[in-house]
Amino acid sequence: MQRMAGYIDRIGAGKVLLDKGPLSYDWIPPALIGRDDELADMAAIFSQMENQYTSCQAVILGPVGSGKTVLTQRFGDDIRQHLEGRRHIIFAHVNCRNHPTGSQVLQQIALALDPGHPERGFSSGEIIQSIRRNLSTHNAHLLLILDEVDVLILRDSSDLIYKLLRIDEGQEWSGSLSLILVSQNQTLLKLFEPAIISRLGQSNVNELAAYDEVTLTGIARQRADVACRTGSVGDETLAKIGRFSGESGDARHAIELLDAAIRRAEKAGRGDVLPEDVRVSTLRQAAFEPSQIDVLSKHQKLVLLGICRRLKKADHISSGDAQKLYNLVCEEFGFKPRSYTTFWKHLKALEVEGLIDTRTTKANVGRGRTRHITMTNTLPASLESRIEREMLRG
Repeated sequence: MQRMAGYIDRIGAGKVLLDKGPLSYDWIPPALIGRDDELADMAAIFSQMENQYTSCQAVILGPVGSGKTVLTQRFGDDIRQHLEGRRHIIFAHVNCRNHPTGSQVLQQIALALDPGHPERGFSSGEIIQSIRRNLSTHNAHLLLILDEVDVLILRDSSDLIYKLLRIDEGQEWSGSLSLILVSQNQTLLKLFEPAIISRLGQSNVNELAAYDEVTLTGIARQRADVACRTGSVGDETLAKIGRFSGESGDARHAIELLDAAIRRAEKAGRGDVLPEDVRVSTLRQAAFEPSQIDVLSKHQKLVLLGICRRLKKADHISSGDAQKLYNLVCEEFGFKPRSYTTFWKHLKALEVEGLIDTRTTKANVGRGRTRHITMTNTLPASLESRIEREMLRG
């Protein structure tokens, strides 16, 4: 049997990487770097949670990559363990960008309580009644996180928030549900009616600042310590990651840089990640000017948004995939996608503005050619955040 090419030996070799999990945005570390004060604030807001008849509410605000989601998930798991044996807490996290209507959010809550709950055939009122019955039957308290809640409010309304805050009204019991609302929209409270603000409590707002360079270095170190072989990622390399990502204050940028640097070391067959593996070219700094975005049409921005979401995790995207993501983004924000020809015109306009780069390669199958899209001068996550905020404002 003929020996395979040597490059294939690198698969599974793992000279640096042991566990890719900590390089995911979804990984929840056992302790949070640089968020002790914010966790203490959450503990103060929820200080009466041991009381069986108490519900608590909090609002967490902060820019992209400031750790809002990981903070709520760490806090939710910690408080559930802390009160184990004293109060039965069920923790549920719903991302409203993925579930942007009230009925979809309610369905996710129902499934968190009962994985066998039917997905169709019930009104919102019936699902709320089902949630009440489930919590009462199991003598449980639901700690609900509504992440990116501004998407729900702007796409649907704040009506569901009001109903959830009043879920115990008219019942023989109280304290069924505590609510944490998460958003990058600093003006979130202005989207609510006074009755909702009153129930939430303006003093229960926890505002997160962007991370600084030192904290981002610590975040990269924490993830490298778990993901990689001991000593394979040195202090100088981690400091460079912190320095580069510190410009944006975004933890996701630090994770992206660490991931890319590890892959570069693995590709070279080395057992250590060097500072030169953290490259400015892969950082894709946010070098765009606001005027470059302002001149774009709404659908050009939607095309660009879909591209940014993919290029946060990949080096390039095909034009075919870009069009599919454009269609999904249009659906998300309630717009009808333009034709294939118009989509291509939008791609060309984005290239003219210097926001994307394209190159054409011969297809692997057939005679066709494939256009690949990259970003060499722009940081996808920063651009994504700016366009999303604009779309949500309408």
